[in-house]
Amino acid sequence: MGLRVLAAMSGGVDSAVAAARIAEAGHDVTGVHLALSANPQSHRTGARGCCTVEDSRDARRAADVIGIPFYIWDMAERFQRDVIEDFVAEYAAGRTPNPCLRCNERIKFAAVLDRALALGFDAVATGHHAKLVDGVLSRSVDQGKDQSYVLGVLTREQLGHAIFPLGDSTKAEVREEAARRGLTVADKPDSHDICFIADGDTRGFLTKRLGAAEGPIVDQSGEVVGSHQGAHGFTVGQRKGLHIDRPASDGRPRYVLSIEPVSNTVTVGPRSALEVTSITCARPIWNGPDEGSRDDLTVQLRAHGEVYPCRFEESEGGLTIEIDRPATGVAAGQAAVLYSGATVIGSATIVSAA
Repeated sequence: MGLRVLAAMSGGVDSAVAAARIAEAGHDVTGVHLALSANPQSHRTGARGCCTVEDSRDARRAADVIGIPFYIWDMAERFQRDVIEDFVAEYAAGRTPNPCLRCNERIKFAAVLDRALALGFDAVATGHHAKLVDGVLSRSVDQGKDQSYVLGVLTREQLGHAIFPLGDSTKAEVREEAARRGLTVADKPDSHDICFIADGDTRGFLTKRLGAAEGPIVDQSGEVVGSHQGAHGFTVGQRKGLHIDRPASDGRPRYVLSIEPVSNTVTVGPRSALEVTSITCARPIWNGPDEGSRDDLTVQLRAHGEVYPCRFEESEGGLTIEIDRPATGVAAGQAAVLYSGATVIGSATIVSAA
C-alpha cells in the first residue's frame, strides 16, 4: 500500500523529478510550493534563490504534467523569523550562519513536516541530492551535488518521515529524465547563493538591517591596519574586500582571523594563522546508526567543503572534534557534520576552533 506523501516543489528540476518519481512509484502524492516571501519578486533575479512568482508557476506546471494536486503554502512569516532574522542576528554576534541549513531545519522539516503529519501525510519528499535508507542519511552518488551536509541537522524522527528520491542519480541524469517526462524545468538553471539576497550583496543586506558602524581592522599584534563600516560584513577566512591601509611587511595577503562584535574589531593575519586542528562544538544532533565502525570518521565543516579524517570526544552539551590535518576558515556558527564513510552520524554547531 502506498504512502500519502507531500512533495515540496520549489519550481526547480530536482524537486519536480523527485515528485514524479514518488508518484510513479504508486504513492498518493500532493505537491506544495512554499511561498517564503511577502514580496516574492524581491527574492530572486536570474538563477538566484527559489522564491519568486516564476518559481511557483513552474512548480504548478510540473504538478500538472505529473498529474498530482498542487497547493501553495504561505510560510513567509515563519521564514522571516526563523531564517532571515536568525541570519542577521548570527552575523551581528560575529558568527557565520548557513541559511540553507537553517531553512531545512526550521522550515522544510519542522514547520512543513509538522503540518503535513497533522494533515495525515506519512512523509515529506524533497529534491535534495542525498540518500536515505531506513531513516539513515548518507551521501548522494553525485559527489558534486551532494546535499547531505545541509540535511545533517535533522533528527532521526524527522528523517524517518522524509524521502529523498534523487540520491542514486547524478544531476545530469535528473535533467535528462525531466526532459523525457516533458517537464519544462529540465533546463532551468540551478538556484545559488542566498535566495533572500537578490543581488548577492550580503554585506549591503546586513548593513541595511544593522547599520554602518566604523571600527578598526587590526593585525595579530593589535596594530590598526585599516577600518571598516561594520564587523557584521566579515567572516573568518575572508580575503577580499578588507580595505587594509597598511600592507603586510612580507607582502603576503591577509585574511580575517577573528571577529569581535562587542568592540566591533576585525583581526587579520596570514593564511597560516587560520589553520586549526581542534574544533569545539555545541548542540550535537545524533541522527545516524548506533552501531558500526568509527575507524573511518570524517567531518565536513562547510557545504561542499573538504572532509577531514577526525575523532571526537563528547562533553556536557557539546563535543570536541580533533582533525588529522589542519583546516582553514573554520567559522563559528557553521555546522560540523560527522560521517562514517558516506553515512551521516550526526552534526553540531561550531563554537570555536584552535
